[in-house]
Amino acid sequence: RSCRRVAEKPSTKQNSAMAKIKPHELRTKTKEELEKQLDELKGELQSLRVAKVTGGAASKLSKIRVVRKSIARVLTVINQTQKAALREHFAKSKRVPLDLRSKKTRAMRRALTQFEQDAVTERQRKREIHFPQRKYAIKA
Repeated sequence: RSCRRVAEKPSTKQNSAMAKIKPHELRTKTKEELEKQLDELKGELQSLRVAKVTGGAASKLSKIRVVRKSIARVLTVINQTQKAALREHFAKSKRVPLDLRSKKTRAMRRALTQFEQDAVTERQRKREIHFPQRKYAIKA
């Protein structure tokens, strides 16, 4: 399998320039345009796979990889914009969905907040007021 990949690489460089989609260009498009482009790419991939089965040209076979990567780019941009919109929507709300919260580590998520760490019972507060820590000075 690795030998086949090496043989395909030179031809993919020629095709990648003409069909490669840049993510910064995709970010300017609306969701409808992105979905339309996704459908076009999926149709193109389907026709390339048919050409592969029927014994198409080597240029078409090498283009399959480029189209697959383009589909992945479009889907990534769609998902990123959707997640950014959700983050904006839940920015001021008290409860946030689990996938929008910061990951951190399990221990850090379960650790006490600063407010909880500083919380003192009424009895402890009175003790601290009435019996403060004594200060001692040692004669030299």
